Amino acid sequence: MPERYHDEIRRLPLFSDLSDESFISLLQGAYVQNFPPQITLIDEGDTSDFLYILVSGAVEMFSTWNGRETSMDTIRPVTTFILAATVKDAVYLMSARTVEKSRLILLPSENVRRIFETDATFAKCIVTELAQGYRSIVKTSKELKLRTSLERLANYLLREQARGGGGAAEFDLPMEKRRLASYLGMAPENLSRAFKALQPYGVEVAGSRITINDEADLRAFAKPSPLIDDASI
Repeated sequence: MPERYHDEIRRLPLFSDLSDESFISLLQGAYVQNFPPQITLIDEGDTSDFLYILVSGAVEMFSTWNGRETSMDTIRPVTTFILAATVKDAVYLMSARTVEKSRLILLPSENVRRIFETDATFAKCIVTELAQGYRSIVKTSKELKLRTSLERLANYLLREQARGGGGAAEFDLPMEKRRLASYLGMAPENLSRAFKALQPYGVEVAGSRITINDEADLRAFAKPSPLIDDASI
């Protein structure tokens, strides 16, 4: 693997405190690969051979059952995914595919598990990252169980305005509406109706372009909670 990617890995909290010896051992057999859009990287049920690091692009995590499919999350760089399956040496519980042209670093799972067992600092970092992932799942579960579909959409727009839009009144959705509906647990036609239902709260939609004309009014309806919507908690 080219050395220019070493700094990318080192900047991740999971690997930042690794000793040089452990870091070199981790990278044995690792490689970088570019993937075009809509390429399936992993299939749920398969064994975990690699820990993936997304360097550029975007990856959708999704799952299927009984002829149905749902979007679980969209991964943005620079971050890892499928850490739990790697550490546990278990099968994948989700599938993953590229949303756009993406560059990934693949670290052999065997290396990760070996260093986890011998490097206490690395083990602590893994536990911290898995704990953060668990808390994220709890927040997602709370949102699905406690909020209506309209409230989920309203809070998603407020989060995306802050994250991708930098707080601006206008911003673009980071995913197509079909995938957004799946992520929010809605049918595509229900998403269209939900956007229309948010118009009285100052939300305008033009394709993928969103305009929030009255943020205070939308917040009054959405009632965002840091215990659900704040990723830093």
